[in-house]
Amino acid sequence: MLLVNQRIERALHSEVVLINQMGSYIIGAGGKRLRPKLVLISALAHGYDGPHHINVAAIIEFIHTATLLHDDVVDSSAMRRGQDTANAVWGNEAAVLVGDFLYSRAFEMMVEVGQMRVMEILSSATNTIAAGEVMQLLNVGEADVSEARYMKVITSKTAKLFEAATQLGAVLAGAGEEVENAMAAYGAHLGIAFQLIDDVLDYTADSEELGKNAGDDLAEGKPTLPVIYALQSADSATREKVSATLAASAVGNPVDPAVLSSIVETVKASGAIEQTIAVAQDHINRAIDALAVLPDTNYKQALIAIVKSSLQRRF
Repeated sequence: MLLVNQRIERALHSEVVLINQMGSYIIGAGGKRLRPKLVLISALAHGYDGPHHINVAAIIEFIHTATLLHDDVVDSSAMRRGQDTANAVWGNEAAVLVGDFLYSRAFEMMVEVGQMRVMEILSSATNTIAAGEVMQLLNVGEADVSEARYMKVITSKTAKLFEAATQLGAVLAGAGEEVENAMAAYGAHLGIAFQLIDDVLDYTADSEELGKNAGDDLAEGKPTLPVIYALQSADSATREKVSATLAASAVGNPVDPAVLSSIVETVKASGAIEQTIAVAQDHINRAIDALAVLPDTNYKQALIAIVKSSLQRRF
């Protein structure tokens, strides 16, 4: 990870001062670097002893950071990981353009790896993530989003980069198609579980733990799985209140804090949180099952520990 961070710092360097400033601010904002770690552990789990896992791990972090920059602009977010977002500090225009810089730098770094399969997976993942972002945008303000439609969004928007990270470790090591597919499945199920627990935390964690305000997803007009489940058993008055809140949020109207708090409590009382956790647990189990292709090493145990910890994470 020290080498990955050094690679990130070198790749962030630009003659444009604003890019250097924003790059340092964003990359230094914290986060667990989970996706880069998955690249490293996956590669080492398959006996890889070359240098390219460092570069691929840095590429994955650049793509992830670019998506966060664009997300914050789309969502008009002012806080992430407990600090002001880049768009709140420098404006939306700069945030979008620096996000584009990170994407293009990532593709330059892909060329350095020199493997067409790596470029194929990463370019496909980037395209899928962008499509997921658009699908999520279409869901904003809608109270009748189905579970299947929502799961398709998070599979594309969030899980795809986890999938690419763990699959690429196997690809770099030349582990073969069966193992590569198993590692992709592990990453996809981990990514889905990770997002579902994030959805739960939006209703159960306080702002200090979450790094943003509790209820922000609802306030941004996003119908996440806890809301979808809660609405399945809600009365008409509750459905109307949630629908009106989501619709108002979608067009930028402020949400009455009392109404928001009331909906949060309704979701928590409905059993939807427990339902969402159960779905996340199923994906955790499926991720662990996918690791059956690996020998029982410290690397396999690390991958198991990571997926299990997603259920207990605080932010």
